[in-house]
Amino acid sequence: MNVEKLSPSPNSKEAFRLSREAFVPVKSGCYVLTTFAGFVLYIGLAKNLRKRMRNHLDNPEKVNVTPAGRAVLFYWLECAELHKVERTWLNIHIEHTGCMPVLNKVFSPTST
Repeated sequence: MNVEKLSPSPNSKEAFRLSREAFVPVKSGCYVLTTFAGFVLYIGLAKNLRKRMRNHLDNPEKVNVTPAGRAVLFYWLECAELHKVERTWLNIHIEHTGCMPVLNKVFSPTST
């Protein structure tokens, strides 16, 4: 599924490389790792988007090639309702593909 199908749409993106980390804000938000063509590989949330990007860059699973391609773009949406947006994005992905993104292993906890 392409990142363009997510709603609300992520409104910022940066190359998924350590040299671009400084351009990602130290703010909370939801994010998506995609291939160059925008194919969604991972959906997540973070209280610090820059730190989360760095964590993923240090994770071999996130930087190595997957059956669906390699993560090369980091899209994000700064937001306060992290769990709601992340859950919405995961549900959209599942609706379009029948499964979670290839790098998502489990559903994250939901807030009540």
